[in-house]
Parts: sequence; C-alpha cells; structure tokens
Amino acid sequence: MEAWSRLESGKGKTIGLVPTMGFFHEGHLSLMRMAKGLADRVVVSLFVNPTQFGPGEDLATYPTSFAQDQESAAANGAAILFAPTAEAMYPPGSRTTVVVSGLTDTLCGASRPGHFTGVTTVVSKLFHLVRPDLAVFGQKDFQQLAVIRRMCLDLNMGIEIIGHPIVREADGLAMSSRNSYLTGSQRESALCLSRALKLARQLAAGGERSASRLADACRGLITSYPEATVDYISFVHQATLKDVSTVDRNTVLALAVKIGDKVRLIDNGYVRRPVSSYLESSDEPC
Repeated sequence: MEAWSRLESGKGKTIGLVPTMGFFHEGHLSLMRMAKGLADRVVVSLFVNPTQFGPGEDLATYPTSFAQDQESAAANGAAILFAPTAEAMYPPGSRTTVVVSGLTDTLCGASRPGHFTGVTTVVSKLFHLVRPDLAVFGQKDFQQLAVIRRMCLDLNMGIEIIGHPIVREADGLAMSSRNSYLTGSQRESALCLSRALKLARQLAAGGERSASRLADACRGLITSYPEATVDYISFVHQATLKDVSTVDRNTVLALAVKIGDKVRLIDNGYVRRPVSSYLESSDEPC
C-alpha cells in the first residue's frame, strides 16, 4: 500500500481515501464517487477495526460481503481496495493509541467507552499507510467526523477531511450496514429516528427554541414505536459538540436509538437550516 501511494504521488497524482468497514450500500458508494470527483486516484479501505468495538458489541457478527464489495468499489471509482488483516494493522507489541480529548466523552463516546480511541488510532494508521491528500467520511457518523477533523488539525496531518451528506432510503431511514440486522417490524420502528428529526424541525420552525422541550417531544415520538429505546437525544453545537439549551442555526440534533435487543442506530441533522456548516455542506446533512 505504501509503495503504491509513493509511486502515484511521485507521478503527481492526488490520492483520495474512503475508510470503510465493508458491506457496502449506496451510502458507501456515494463516498467513493465523491472521492473520485476530487482526486486522481481513490483508495477504499475495508477493515473491520476490532479496537473500536466494546464488550458485547457486534464485532463477531458484523456483516461482510467481500467479493461483492470488490466489484462495487471497482465500479464506483476505486483504484485500490485495501483490506489488511487485524494482525497486520496491530502487530504483536503494539502500544500506541491516538486520543482526541473533549470531543469524545459525550454522545457515542459516553455510550461506547473507548470507541473513539479505536477510531482515531486506526484512521491515523490508515492515513500513514495510504498517504492521502483527502479523505471522505459520511456525516451520519457526525461525531466521528468532528473528531477526525480535530485530530488532523491538531497533529498537522495536512489531509483535507470532507463530509458527505447522509444518504437515506426512500422512507427516510439513514443507510447503515447494521440495517441488515432489522426484522420487518423493527425496520418500521427504525423510522423513529428520521421522524424525530422531522418533528424537531417542524417544532423549531413553529418557534420552539427550548432544547429540553424539543427533546421531550422527540423522546415521546421515539418511545411510541415498538422495541425502540433511546440511548441519547442531544442538541449540540455543530463544532464543539457541547449541549445547548437553546437551538439556533449551529445546533445539530444527534440521536442514538436501540431497536430490539441488538441493533443500535444513529442519525443526526441540523434543527434549523444553517447559515454555514462546519461539516462543509451547503445544505442540511439529512
């Protein structure tokens, strides 16, 4: 991987990276196509990173479709599908981790201790191996995108981090590899996330600015669906991820909901149309 990147860079080619854990859906493919439009060569990494999974999470059962992923990556602009083993990425004796403080102790960081240390460590390693000029991440993992931006800035990595708007199914469900876990009835219940976002926006458009009252309304909607349990409902500033009490054009609603016993889904979106977006989108991410 390193040798290929050095060769391409030596030819004056720009390299774009799309980090993934595989089992590609249209959301992944849209990231690849965006990268292809911005860089001369696109590398798609496929690595189910063990260090970002906690005890009892779905590392052992995470869905895979390697042969299909190979075909899809090639058809959507990838020059390289980089699929290292866990042993190659974390050889015996590995001791170093990358920690971004401040942005990782709330939202998914509070629910999944150690998760973001796993994310930032593996992304840092991928950046060093692939040597990209830019990397494209989906905005569905809103907190992850903010954390990766902070890491690159703080460590002077010189890589442009680009956020791609959330890609949704026709009924509004944010695309996710974990959607494959849902039963038919659970699939209907999973719509509570996007519908809660819609409700918050409707209430805000009607003049409601209290984050706590909006959260109560969202909670009531979500819990009305069978098998839906709220992990968090948070109204945060788009850049700092700090909770806000009053929503404005910098406010993002971040949601995590457990559907049934096994499936945890996330979603997010601006509550009011932003004047400008820290996520570099000219419109709402969903």
